[in-house]
Amino acid sequence: MNPLENIVEFKYGSKSFSWGSGKGFTLMAGPDIFEDYGMVKEVASELKRVTDELGIPWILKCSFDKANRQSSSSFRGLGMDEALEGLEKLKIEYNCPLVTDIHEVAQIKKVAQFADVLQIPAFLSRQTDLVQEAAKTGKVINIKKGQFLAPWDMKAIAQKCVAVGNSKVLLCERGTSFGYNRLIVDVPGLAEMRKSGFPVVMDATHSAQLPGTAAGGTASGGNREAIAILAKAAVACGVDGLFLETHPRPEKALCDGPIAWPLADMRSLLTTLKKISEI
Repeated sequence: MNPLENIVEFKYGSKSFSWGSGKGFTLMAGPDIFEDYGMVKEVASELKRVTDELGIPWILKCSFDKANRQSSSSFRGLGMDEALEGLEKLKIEYNCPLVTDIHEVAQIKKVAQFADVLQIPAFLSRQTDLVQEAAKTGKVINIKKGQFLAPWDMKAIAQKCVAVGNSKVLLCERGTSFGYNRLIVDVPGLAEMRKSGFPVVMDATHSAQLPGTAAGGTASGGNREAIAILAKAAVACGVDGLFLETHPRPEKALCDGPIAWPLADMRSLLTTLKKISEI
C-alpha cells in the first residue's frame, strides 16, 4: 500500500518503529498472557533471535490480565503487579518495547509506565473514556476493531484520540462476527480501513478464533491453520503491522491455546511473511 500522511512512529532506545510508510510490517508478537516468567522469557528469547536474524521490527506482546474470559473459572493471570514487573525485566534484557491491553480507565496510568503501545480490546473499542484517557498518555494506541463494526466505522473511533491531541493511532483487524461461533475476515476491508488515514494492523491470531463455546466446552476454540493463511493474505495486501500470539506448548497454554502459533514454527512463518512483504 502507498505511504500514509499520518505515519505513526516512536523510538525505543536506538531503535525506531513505524507504521504507515509502506515499507514493510512491524510485528507485535508474544504469548497471550503472562502465565509465568519462565514461559514468557522463553518466547521473548526466541522472538528476539528470529526477528533480529530476519530484520523484522518486533514489539513484545503480552497481557497482564484477561478480563473478557468466557468462564469465571478461566485463568486470568497472576495479577497486574507481578506481570508488569516481569515484563519490565524482559524489556530490559531483550531491549524490546511492550504492547499490552487495558480494560479500565483506572489501569491506564500504571500500565503506561511499563508499556510503549497501549491496546484497546475489541469489545471496548467504542468506550470513549477508555480510548481518550489512553490517548492522553501520548503512547501509540492500537485499537482492535470491534467484531460488530465495519472497517469505515473505525475512523470516528480514531478521531477520538486525535481530539485529545494524539494521532499515533493504529487500527487493528481481528475478524467480524458472523454468528454461530464464527468470525470472518474482510480482506478488502483492510484497504478500506486504511483509507481512514490511519495505519492498519492485522491480528491473524484472534481472527482465527471460534468465539464462545465453539470448542464444545467453556472456552473459545480456534482454527490454528487459518493463522498463517490470514497473515500471508494481510502482508500481501500491504498491512502496516502484524499481530501474532505464540506459545512454546500451545496444547498446554492457559488461554487461547487453540489459536497460539507454535513457537517452534515461528521462524518458518516469519521467513515466508518477510519474503511476501519484500515482493
